[in-house]
Amino acid sequence: MNSVLIQTMPGQSTVGVEESASIGCPSLVDPVCLGTTLPKASLIRRVRIGIGSASEWLFGGFALVIGLAILSATPVLQLLSFGYLLESGGRVARSGRLRDALIGVRRAARLGSMVIGCSLMLLPVQLIASWTASAQLVDPGGLIARRWRVGLFILTVLMVLHLITACARGGKLRFFFWPFTTPFWLARRVRQGGIYVSARDDVWDFVTALRFPYYFRLGLLGFVGTMAWLLIPVTLIALGRRFPPAAFLGGLLLAIVSLVLPFLQMRFAAENRFAALFEYRAVRARFRRAPWAFAVAAFLTLTFAIPLYLLKIEMIPRETAWLPSLVFLGFIFPARTITGWAYARSGRRERPRHWFFRWTSRLAMFATGLIYALIVFFTQYTAWQGIWSLYEQHAFMLPVPFLNM
Repeated sequence: MNSVLIQTMPGQSTVGVEESASIGCPSLVDPVCLGTTLPKASLIRRVRIGIGSASEWLFGGFALVIGLAILSATPVLQLLSFGYLLESGGRVARSGRLRDALIGVRRAARLGSMVIGCSLMLLPVQLIASWTASAQLVDPGGLIARRWRVGLFILTVLMVLHLITACARGGKLRFFFWPFTTPFWLARRVRQGGIYVSARDDVWDFVTALRFPYYFRLGLLGFVGTMAWLLIPVTLIALGRRFPPAAFLGGLLLAIVSLVLPFLQMRFAAENRFAALFEYRAVRARFRRAPWAFAVAAFLTLTFAIPLYLLKIEMIPRETAWLPSLVFLGFIFPARTITGWAYARSGRRERPRHWFFRWTSRLAMFATGLIYALIVFFTQYTAWQGIWSLYEQHAFMLPVPFLNM
């Protein structure tokens, strides 16, 4: 698509329509877009904006982790969380920048503020509803009970309108707790016209920007491909109770698979191709160019997964299942990020490293894989679900140990 260029003063660069849109200019005639220098904000204002931006980012990160933990503890929706983790690692694998792993932090902050604001604003409604129910029990159909019902209805309608307008204004917490400016904002929007179309488009843009179908598809395909790699080794380990040689063979296969599978997942997430999950030779070629980066990533991935098996010793109630998911995410997310970084590092090199570095890293990785496989073998005797827990390989699949909740 051809870009429309705007000619500026001599010595200044031209700015295209597409370029101006990509940098967030509100209009093509904005002085900033035309190269005109505007006065800088005062130091106090810049500090205030910086503190506000940092606070929003931290709050968004907290809300993002909580949201992923809740999704991880919800059947089927677990695939959304898994897809997000794959995409995070895939972005790092494409760019090599660790900061790219945090996707949608600002959007998570906005969604989190909406959830908190709505939850707190509904507390008075819940309190009045409780008093209304008590009045109905004391005097069923009486005058006092009817007054409470009318008051509850009026409060509910007003609160729903307040929540809708607060979310429409941007969903910041101050809009929920300071509603006195809402009528002026609403009157101004009505005078401008197109309030319904604007609200509809904003909601649609916000929902589509969350990319739920994409993350679900990525998580589903990643789950299927990962299970295809793990099914045979884990099944052989499970059969080891009746046929011990099968457990030995399964443990050996799991040690090998556990070393290559994280990087196959990063290749799949980076290229968004299901076949990439099975391109072992391509990952092996990548390993030759960054052997010790791969060794460190494999060590962290498997080491961070081992303490999480302690959470599988006893069954956790479904109502609190999202709490241990926070621990899982705290271990798994950094491992995914480091794995993506190692994969990206191998792409920046054109020639394999010296054979000494390749073979020493192979020995270190194989030792790590054997120790991990040995620990996985014994977890079937300590986990709440016994043999079936072997299939819950949270180091590679869903970030929650209880798939059958």
